[in-house]
Amino acid sequence: MKYSGRSTIFFLSLAVILDVLGLILFFVGIFAPLSFWDFFVLSGPLLIFLSLVFWIFWYLGNLTVSEEELNLPKHDIL
Repeated sequence: MKYSGRSTIFFLSLAVILDVLGLILFFVGIFAPLSFWDFFVLSGPLLIFLSLVFWIFWYLGNLTVSEEELNLPKHDIL
């Protein structure tokens, strides 16, 4: 791969951060003796689900298509 854009790095890091935060919230909701445990148990998987959007953006940003597959017209200089 010649060049991986900055946006793909942004989407990858955002997806990983949301996954980690979602897991932390989920496990805090399960194991911490809190009266509002249901907030953590429900918001953790919600963050993990929202991170799927950024995983898809990261995947789409890394797709490469050759010029033959694009069927772009080739312009002659002369």
